[in-house]
Formats: sequence, C-alpha cells, structure tokens
Amino acid sequence: MSAELQRIFDADTRPTIVCLCGSSRFYDEFQQANYDLTMAGEIVLSIGFCPHARAQHRHGDGVSHDSVEEVALDELHKRKIDLADYIYVLDVNGYVGESTKSEIAYASRRGIPVDYLSQQQRS
Repeated sequence: MSAELQRIFDADTRPTIVCLCGSSRFYDEFQQANYDLTMAGEIVLSIGFCPHARAQHRHGDGVSHDSVEEVALDELHKRKIDLADYIYVLDVNGYVGESTKSEIAYASRRGIPVDYLSQQQRS
C-alpha cells in the first residue's frame, strides 16, 4: 500500500475529492488519471460513459444516448463537480471541447479550483 493510501487509513479527515473533466475520446488518459490520483489518496469522480472508447476498449458497446440524454449526462457531471474540491481537466494536446469549457466555467463560478493536465506535464 502506498504511503498516501496508508495516510488516509490513519487519518480522521476526508480525502480530497477530484472530478475529472475532458473529452470522452481520451479514455486512456481518464483511466491513467483515475489510477494516479486514486493512488495518491484522492477520491476520483469521472465521466460515466466513453462512447469514443467503444472500438478499442469495448466501453459502451450496445449503449447509445440521444441529445436529451447527453444534456442529462452533462448535468449529472456538473453535480459531480459540485461534490469536488477541485476539477482536473484532461486537456490532451491542448484540446478543450465545448462541453469541457462549460464544466470549467461552471466550476469557476462556484469557486472550485481548476487544474490542467497540460500544466502538470510542464512541471
């Protein structure tokens, strides 16, 4: 067990909660960030559906959603942002789509800090 995870078991405090935001086309990056942040002792909230990952990872096979469901899923993700201490934007190759821009704006309006994968990669 990592030192960060052990610290959580030893502490009486709630771990930091992060909500991952970004394009669902970056399935592998979502999985890597989820693993890295979990192993760092954080509670990770993520997208629930990656339609772009079907071919390679079989995620979402047989599942589709229409525009009404897409709006509902976007709203559900904003409720996850409400629970988060900060959001972590997976801006792979600098890409931030319209949905992700709306999530960043939503978090900012609520005073929720925003971190970016691209900033971490430069450090």
